[in-house]
Amino acid sequence: MGYIYLYTGTGGGKTANALGLALRTVGHRRNVVIIQFMKWWKDTGEYKIRKTLGPNYEIYQFGRKGWHGLSKLGEEDRKLARKALKFTRQVMIGKKPHLLVLDEINLAVYCKLLSVSDVLALLDLVPRRTHVVLTGRFAPKELIERADFVNEVVAVKYPEKIPTTKGIQY
Repeated sequence: MGYIYLYTGTGGGKTANALGLALRTVGHRRNVVIIQFMKWWKDTGEYKIRKTLGPNYEIYQFGRKGWHGLSKLGEEDRKLARKALKFTRQVMIGKKPHLLVLDEINLAVYCKLLSVSDVLALLDLVPRRTHVVLTGRFAPKELIERADFVNEVVAVKYPEKIPTTKGIQY
């Protein structure tokens, strides 16, 4: 099996780290599949670039449109997360991508949209040539222990009003 990379912590940049690996992978003409848990907004750079990067870059979103705030998650969100996990299993077995990014899967586990045991079972099925990236704050210790590389992103300094700059934060 390839390596498992895990990016967690409350600082910004977890998805950006994963996207950096994705860009490097596509640059070497290898396939990347990104599955975004809990995300639905299509006006992000990583979603908009999919056609430009061509057949080596695929991105899929499994989030309920318009949700904001972890306290507002419910059964529909749970169903979407399970659907994403099932889709992930099919894609990784069928396509065997070089890099598989499971964006916000740590947060989906933390919010109890998925069980950690289901994610660990999925990792048991990863094809030998596939590297996996798990992102999201509040990664459970079981996923941290399972990963080969773990990076915690910590906010050291940021403005009082955090900017949302097109092309940088989204």
